[in-house]
Amino acid sequence: MENNVHAEAMSRSRFPDGFRILKGKQEYVTYIEHSSLRVWYSETPWQYESHCHSAVEIIVPVKGEVIYTVSEATYRVQSNEVLIVPPNWVHSLIMHEGSARYLLLFEPDNIFGMRDMQLVEGMLKTPIYLTGQSESQDAIRSLLMQVVSCYERKEFLWNSLCYSYLLQMYARLGQFNMTRELRRYDAKSQRIDPEIVDSARLYIDQNYMRDITLSDVSEFTGFSRCYFSRVFKQQLGQSFSEYLRNKRISMAEDLLIHSRQPIQDIAMSAGFGSVATFNRVFRDAKNCTPSRYREIYGDFFK
Repeated sequence: MENNVHAEAMSRSRFPDGFRILKGKQEYVTYIEHSSLRVWYSETPWQYESHCHSAVEIIVPVKGEVIYTVSEATYRVQSNEVLIVPPNWVHSLIMHEGSARYLLLFEPDNIFGMRDMQLVEGMLKTPIYLTGQSESQDAIRSLLMQVVSCYERKEFLWNSLCYSYLLQMYARLGQFNMTRELRRYDAKSQRIDPEIVDSARLYIDQNYMRDITLSDVSEFTGFSRCYFSRVFKQQLGQSFSEYLRNKRISMAEDLLIHSRQPIQDIAMSAGFGSVATFNRVFRDAKNCTPSRYREIYGDFFK
């Protein structure tokens, strides 16, 4: 009986290059082999209910408009505009007759993990609506259409080429928004030596599988625990514990998808002290257990 109930809660929609899997409001985006990006073009009237996912979603109308509701805000995105929806924001969309659009979905870790992206952290975590009056609108649409063209041609290493344009897009947006973002830092935070955090990140990336603590990393950098904790948060916008948790989850995801190691071994390899802790932390971050995550993506990575 439980299996029947679970099956009813999960819906799958087949598309030419994969599936869209929806459980409640949580969507699990799938991609074709060796990629983490997909592009859909549609002229068909369409309504998609409220949902969220770990991918960034970008809407690029080419005719008419697409109506997006993101959280409690509604955007009527026109044919000369762009809307970027960050990961894990609940959103829905409606497109009526006479409209056409490109919809891009991609996993953001490779881009958001760039060190200088931390300077524009606020931009990465909130929707970006580029209207016809936005100074960056033409440049951003041009880069996105290059992503579309690269995706459609499917030349060798096309996924990496697409990401190169997406990285340019975020860099350009960051340049346009840098002055506004920098006003949020006080004079004291501007004097902090970024090498403190850079060395700490390197230490964490090399030792995440061990039982490292804030005290361990602060001692490694040569600063007090309190000072290091404050500097780390100011520079990255996330605490030491959040950064360490996200690093471990990211490594566990990779092992779940690309290996057949037992869950217990993956938990230990990713630095979690127990399977129970691993299950709890992973479920909080990904809205499903590690076993379910592997089950969902298993059809695509055998």
